[in-house]
Amino acid sequence: MSTKRQDKKEDSNETQSTTAEQQFQREQQQVVTKVIDETRDNIKKTTNEARKEIPRYTQIVNDYQENTIQSIREITDNYVESQKDILMNSFQMWSNWTVSPRQMAENYGKIVSSFADNAVAATRVLNNTVFANLDSVNKSVQHTTENVRELSKIGANTVKTFQQVSNHNIYIKTTNSSND
Repeated sequence: MSTKRQDKKEDSNETQSTTAEQQFQREQQQVVTKVIDETRDNIKKTTNEARKEIPRYTQIVNDYQENTIQSIREITDNYVESQKDILMNSFQMWSNWTVSPRQMAENYGKIVSSFADNAVAATRVLNNTVFANLDSVNKSVQHTTENVRELSKIGANTVKTFQQVSNHNIYIKTTNSSND
């Protein structure tokens, strides 16, 4: 009779122990879930703040382009004005030449126009280079996101495998000890 009581007491202790372990695991899962949710909220808050900066960055790029275009215009205007002064002051010298002052003015006009076109083209190349680099950075960020996602899956799968192996070993150990 005392062995039956003792067996009942051991079963009761095992049940209480299993219930306590399950309760502890639930509490751990709740804590982990809470921490992960807080982390996600922090990440969301940080990315939203970064997203709010996009208009400012866009404005900076627009300002850069506007300033560059304005500078090119001012440079070419100054160049044209200086060439006009040179031409006007040189007409007397050219009147003795066989080429007409009008033809020389047209030639200078073509040179100045070419200079302005080249400055605008160079700026366009520079802007295209900047945008190509930005596109490259965006692709890099996308690849990094995909790679981190895959690495996270690998980590999670590794933990699942360890858990399965551990549970399997515990099952075998429990089965072997109950057979003894």
